Amino acid sequence: MEFPPVLMISTLALVLLCSPSAYAQRVSPPSPASLIPTPAPAPGPNHVNLTYLLTYAGPFKTFLGYLESTKVISTFQDRANSSEDGITIFVPKDQAFSSLKSPSLSNLTADQLKSLCLFHALPRFYSLSDFKNVSQMNPLGTLAGGQYTLNFTDVSGTVHINSGWTDTKVSSSVLSNDRVAVYQVDRVLLPIAIFGTDIPPAAAPAPAPVVAASPPEADAPSGVADNNGPSPAASRPNSSCRIAGLSGLGGLLLAASTMLAFLL
Repeated sequence: MEFPPVLMISTLALVLLCSPSAYAQRVSPPSPASLIPTPAPAPGPNHVNLTYLLTYAGPFKTFLGYLESTKVISTFQDRANSSEDGITIFVPKDQAFSSLKSPSLSNLTADQLKSLCLFHALPRFYSLSDFKNVSQMNPLGTLAGGQYTLNFTDVSGTVHINSGWTDTKVSSSVLSNDRVAVYQVDRVLLPIAIFGTDIPPAAAPAPAPVVAASPPEADAPSGVADNNGPSPAASRPNSSCRIAGLSGLGGLLLAASTMLAFLL
């Protein structure tokens, strides 16, 4: 009995597929290299939300308003999260703006106001301890560029900032990590590049309180004895003693004249 060729070929293929060697090839175990776990991606840098920080970390709403209206907040934000050099921002308190009477920021153009905001940031990260050596590099350029520079001095651990128009200090640290530093300052930093060199003189120091001189001691009345010397009454002879002295002298003269008359 002969089988059709097609049936023989199908039977042979089925036998080969069911053989142990064919099964071993189809279900071969994975190679050792495929068992090595893939390393987890490196964590990204700490993201700093400056808008959130300035909203809740202190009384900085006025400065934040200027940053948002000039779009400078985006410049600060990009540099805080993308730049390798980082950023250092000096944030004036709300009271610093309310006490600013002259010059007024309301007269500034949009470009000047933007430069004023950029003037409050340095293009790299500085810790507070870094400012001990920064004075040797004065003046330092700001993100405003050009002539917008600041001078720094360290006085017993307190960082003082001079902009030409403004002399203030860092009063507290709001944030300081590896790339971003935000420091609170007591006054608005006013650049000479905007307000010119006609800087008003510093306020004169308050006069020292006048201490009233103690009144001179009054002279003791004539009837009261002085502790340091005899009283006027003690320095004058008694009137009765003078009368007694005169009476005794008169008696002597009378006796002498009587004796002289007797002898004659």
